[in-house]
Amino acid sequence: MLRFDEIGVLPEPGDNVAISSRRLEAGTVLDFAGTPVTLPHTVLEGHRFVARPVATGEPLLSWNTPFARALRDLDVGDYVCTPTSLAAVAARGVAGLPAEPSAENEPLDPYELDESAVRLGQQVTSVEQPGTFLGYPREQGPAGTRNHVVLLATSSRSSGFVTELAKRFAGTDGIVVPVAHTEGGEDGTPNNLPFLLATLAGFALNPNVGAVLIVDTEGDLVSGRAIQEFMTEHGYPPIRVPHAYFTRRAGFESDLVAAGRLIEPWLPVVAAQERQEVPLADLWIGLQCGGSDAFSGVSANPLSGAVAREVIRHGGIAVLAETDELIGAEGYVLENVRDLPTARRFLRTIQSFKDRVGWHGHTAEGNPSGGNVYRGLYNIVLKSVGAARKLDRDVRLDHVIDYAERMPGHGFVFMDSPGNDLESVAGQVASGCNLIFFTTGNGSITNFPFVPTIKFVTTSARYALLHAEMDVDAGRYLTGTPMDDLTAETFALTVEIASGRPSAGERAGHSQVSIWRNWRQNGPREGISITTDGRTTRNILDLPAEDRDAPLAGTPLQLAGSAGSQEGGAESFAAPEAPASGGEATTSSAAPKAPASSAAPAREAPAAASERPATVAAAPALSAAGPAGATGLRLLRVDDRVVPEAVGLILPTSLCSGQIALRLAAQGELERWAGDSVTRMVALPHTEGCGSSGGASEETFARTMLGYLLHPNTRLALLLEHGCEKTHNDYFRSRLVEAGADPSRFGWASIQADGGLDAVTGRVRDWFGSFDLPAPQEVRSTLGELTIALEARGRLTTPTAEALAITGREIVAAGGSVVLSSRGALLASEAFRYAAFGSPAEVGPTIAHGQRFTANGWHVMRMPGTDWMETVTGFGAGGVQQVVAHVAGGTLSAQRFVPVVEFSNDPETVAQYGDDLDAVASGNALEQASVALQAIAAVAGRQLVPKAVASGNVGFQITRGLLGTSM
Repeated sequence: MLRFDEIGVLPEPGDNVAISSRRLEAGTVLDFAGTPVTLPHTVLEGHRFVARPVATGEPLLSWNTPFARALRDLDVGDYVCTPTSLAAVAARGVAGLPAEPSAENEPLDPYELDESAVRLGQQVTSVEQPGTFLGYPREQGPAGTRNHVVLLATSSRSSGFVTELAKRFAGTDGIVVPVAHTEGGEDGTPNNLPFLLATLAGFALNPNVGAVLIVDTEGDLVSGRAIQEFMTEHGYPPIRVPHAYFTRRAGFESDLVAAGRLIEPWLPVVAAQERQEVPLADLWIGLQCGGSDAFSGVSANPLSGAVAREVIRHGGIAVLAETDELIGAEGYVLENVRDLPTARRFLRTIQSFKDRVGWHGHTAEGNPSGGNVYRGLYNIVLKSVGAARKLDRDVRLDHVIDYAERMPGHGFVFMDSPGNDLESVAGQVASGCNLIFFTTGNGSITNFPFVPTIKFVTTSARYALLHAEMDVDAGRYLTGTPMDDLTAETFALTVEIASGRPSAGERAGHSQVSIWRNWRQNGPREGISITTDGRTTRNILDLPAEDRDAPLAGTPLQLAGSAGSQEGGAESFAAPEAPASGGEATTSSAAPKAPASSAAPAREAPAAASERPATVAAAPALSAAGPAGATGLRLLRVDDRVVPEAVGLILPTSLCSGQIALRLAAQGELERWAGDSVTRMVALPHTEGCGSSGGASEETFARTMLGYLLHPNTRLALLLEHGCEKTHNDYFRSRLVEAGADPSRFGWASIQADGGLDAVTGRVRDWFGSFDLPAPQEVRSTLGELTIALEARGRLTTPTAEALAITGREIVAAGGSVVLSSRGALLASEAFRYAAFGSPAEVGPTIAHGQRFTANGWHVMRMPGTDWMETVTGFGAGGVQQVVAHVAGGTLSAQRFVPVVEFSNDPETVAQYGDDLDAVASGNALEQASVALQAIAAVAGRQLVPKAVASGNVGFQITRGLLGTSM
């Protein structure tokens, strides 16, 4: 029989439910003050059980706050579970659970402020002799805890560039760090533009920046000039460290060299700067939590709040964030506030966040991740009250600021931000924080590039498992160490790390950046928006099909007398072989393919030959281009299919495992973990899977992920979870089963559950090395084996539009498929539509974003935005094996998985960016089509590596669609 005090934790006296400190199986006998109680059901570690009888309808209390209400009379020892928590645990295959939930979530009614009862308190008493740390003094603002040369991309278009540029300075002991992110890459003005500009300006002014190069790409809306204008307009001080603005205007390599010349003189200056004794008032701490569990609000969050209290007592600043993770805890936060305007602004900030989420059809109840729920945070109230414990009860709330806003004064500050850890940290860093406290239950390994992160883990068992990645074992409080002792130890560690001692994250060399991502809706919309009282829900199937990116039939366009049937006078054209094949030119012998289905809407009849562009109507065969698509293409036979390559894929299930997946893929490629069974190793880091809304955006995300796991080019695939995300490994196991796939075909690894970076590296290495597969065999094949996406960016002439149409017609005629973007320049071109489809009629999408089609032919993918990297990611998920893009006015980043081939017919682009082009096209439409087809054959035959891939100008990003938003 176990004593209650051995296994039960009451967050506060007066609570009527306790938290189990270990897993308790059904039938376990507990001693409650001398009375034996047999547990009727299994209670997982971190889950709650009744500590004193609760009648039907009575509130269940943690921290004396109602989080749920009993659905029946509950006795001591009964397992407390809500519908959502029971479903989450059952999905993990836990035995011994009740058949029905015992409680329902407490409704999230709007918090009503009783202004007459607001406690206008005093800030915690200052110490008599404020302390110091060793930092880097700055001409303005606080001293830095670190001293980095930061390479700052203004938009996603320059993120690949700054990442590759930083690699050129890898031997500088980590002084040079890139800040690459996903924002600002759309055409037009994003809704998050003010936040984006404030964040970038704040990064440049952060005290840990010893020098900064701000990099944009020609034509960027979010440019260096835009940042300067924003800073001037909003009264920012000038940047006083060495800095420069660099605009990409030439080839990738030549730009790298030119930018490197700007950085080189800064390195000795920054390296020569020495730490000096500075006041602890210069310590500005961002308070964060991630991978939270039931003990976060008991051990780690109170400890971080107590240390923050001590920093404030020495004159420093502590910044609490994550707005949606305080919904339900408003009363706690406002127990001690500076004045009524501060209280009112806090509540306005909460309401504004609720409104923005509501515009997209969500409520804050969607915030807790699958890992949160599994580890005992059943709903947003439990998560919020636990998170609010980072505000110590003795500390006063002094200021409320917007995301990335400059600090208005010292003390305790609340900053508006999403619950997404990385996005929230970015705002705190932009506001001036030079150190981050990050509390975690599961063991989040998150770190920021130029601001050190001190990680507090909630339980000693989890600390032991992940000690190489964690800094503070807050779980010692649960086993008897007084909070005052832990506070003193951790405060001393904080001063040491601020003074230069590397944190665990810095030793691991892992970091990520994500800025508050753009959202699509900027006001309420009928049929989508919901009220924000926490009671409203909307079935995803009730939303408009296009807005929710609903799947389509997946059948090809039905085009009378055009590409599919080759009717209307245009001839069939030959596909060239790669230049190295050495064969003679022949024309295609592939028979035209009839349309596969009649499910698509009817189109206009084709124009008469006299009405079509003459270059198409009079087109001769491309016999001069090289051997035809019949047998000239060199592909690979892999298992039961013929493909251009055989990829070993490491797919992170969420943003927090992305950079680790990237490192593992690079190591696996170098050490050849999979031997000859794959042609290369690829990882696809992204920003989704946690810290964002569910519903429609989650469906698009899951569809995209499955698209890469099941892509014909993927031979071996392993999923790498962080361990606490919404979309964990178990989530994807069930999704694969739904898709008719066998989960045992795939590898599975977990950074947290496997025991940290070294352990998970060994697990991934062993899985890829466990196969004895034959090496892919080269075979002669045709264009009909390929799925190609066609794209155009920038100026598009009629001959080039026709050339791309001819290219697509060749592929479809050979039996292959061509995919276009619904928002792309090609479909907007009447010349392209005439040449490709024989009619100027507009065509609609045949597949949703990232959806696989059901039959070969011409396809149009629905695209909710214009971001290039999101577009090409959607292409790849749909089965595209290569993207061919005509570019004018600039070049594109490549995608990590799908090769992107870039050619141009624009003289100015060729002159300026020729070094980055894979081909230059000239002449009429037929001649340009020949160039495009040659490039397709060369890349598919592995005889040409696209320039952007070879240079390292690569990325990957998943869209959130029209209804996704950060939470």
